[in-house]
This record gives sequence, structure tokens and C-alpha cells, in this order.
Amino acid sequence: MNWLALEDLPEFSAGPRTTDSTARLHAIRDAGYGGVQFIAPLTAEQDRAAADLNLWRCSSGRVNHPSDVKELVDRCRGEGQNCATLHVGWGIEEDNEAHALIEAILEASAPSLPLYVETHRATLFQDMWRTVQFIRRYPDLRFNGDFSHWYTGQEMVYGGFENKLAFIRPVIERVRFIHGRIGNPGCIQVALPRPGEPEPLYVSHFRTLWSASFEAFQQQAETNVIPFVPELLSPSIYYGRHGESDRWTDSLQMLMIARDCFPI
Repeated sequence: MNWLALEDLPEFSAGPRTTDSTARLHAIRDAGYGGVQFIAPLTAEQDRAAADLNLWRCSSGRVNHPSDVKELVDRCRGEGQNCATLHVGWGIEEDNEAHALIEAILEASAPSLPLYVETHRATLFQDMWRTVQFIRRYPDLRFNGDFSHWYTGQEMVYGGFENKLAFIRPVIERVRFIHGRIGNPGCIQVALPRPGEPEPLYVSHFRTLWSASFEAFQQQAETNVIPFVPELLSPSIYYGRHGESDRWTDSLQMLMIARDCFPI
């Protein structure tokens, strides 16, 4: 579970609306999650409670300058994190600036703390075409597949979903982490249909993206873990819409979809 996904849960939510870290972590563990992605540096309470509950932990951060990488890595190592996902740059960098950022990340990434760059808006990897070009130069890049940003932001169905899926195959082959969020061609985060309701085409497209990523993961030998982390975010930061859905329930349903997608 992503820690930010617990912010501003609506009153009708089945999830933990408390701000108490220990109570939140108990709810996450009791719901069946195996770990948590934290955003800000860990507090002592979060550290102690997560360890007591045997929850796998990872982190995230933003890298705007090559020197930012070491600071983030030092923090994550000190907190005992297992990996980190990164927002890299703002997406307006010249190629030489982009290359310096990527090279600093690749130099710092290690099996003990792998760094996964996100396919996220307003970052270096916001664009499918440029991301594939980066891979041609830096094949060791590894990704957090945050695919709603591309699906909506670049309207993957316009011009043929299958065509674009084939084009981003080099990215799919390098996905080692997935942020669970489903968007449609016009909205980056939408409520899911309830079990038994007809499944819209955009949900099946995300099934395809996740299935392809899981299959590619199974064919590599770098790691035996691919975290799937629901990241359904608050209306206060313009992701969810007020009163639209219980993001806690949607997150649990998304886990069921992801399990369906994982090849046995």
C-alpha cells in the first residue's frame, strides 16, 4: 500500500481514516498487504510499527540534480528500505542534463537498494518516445510502471493501443515495480466498477499492461520481487474526485485484478 493513498479517505470509506501511524499499519497488514511504500522520511513510530508487523518497506523521492541521488540513497539505506521509486527531473531538461541525471541514478542503483524511475507526468520519463530513446542509450534503466500517466496523458488508445504497447516493449521488459492506478482516455484516476459489473475497455488495457510487465519480470533473474503498489490519491491533489469512490476498497479490488494478471 502507498502511504499517500490513505490521505483524505472519505467518511464512507472502509479504510483507516485515523492519522495514527501504528493503527494505519495494522489496518494495512490486516487487509492482506505485505508492505508499504512511504513517501516522507520514516518517523520512529512508523519504523518501529512496520518492523513489528514484518511489513516490507520501500520509499520514493524526487531527483532534480545528480547530487540529489546520493542524499536520497543515504536516507533510504539508513531507513532500511528495500528499494525506491524516483520522479526524475521536470521533463524539460536538455539531453546533456537528462543524461547526467540518468547516469547518476544508474551509478547509485544497486541490488541492495535498486532505484526505479517512474513513467510519470512532469518528469524526464513523461513521454513514451523519449523514454524508449533513453533505453537505447541506457539499457540498464529499470522502471516503476506508473502507466496511468501515459495512458491518459498520451492517450494511448488514440492511434491504436496495440501499436503503442508494441512501441513501449523495451520499457515493459524493464518494469520492476508497478504503481496501481487505472485511468481512462480523459481522467488519470477513475473509480473501478464493482465486482460483477461490466468491465470497461480501459480496465482491460491495464490488465494487458500489467500482465505484460509481470511476464517480462518472470523472464529476468535480477530480483524475485516485483512490488504492486496501489496508489489511488486524494482529491486534494486533483487525482480522485470528491465522493467518487472509496479508494481503500478500490485498492483492494485492484490487487485482485493484479493477481489475475500474474502468470502462474
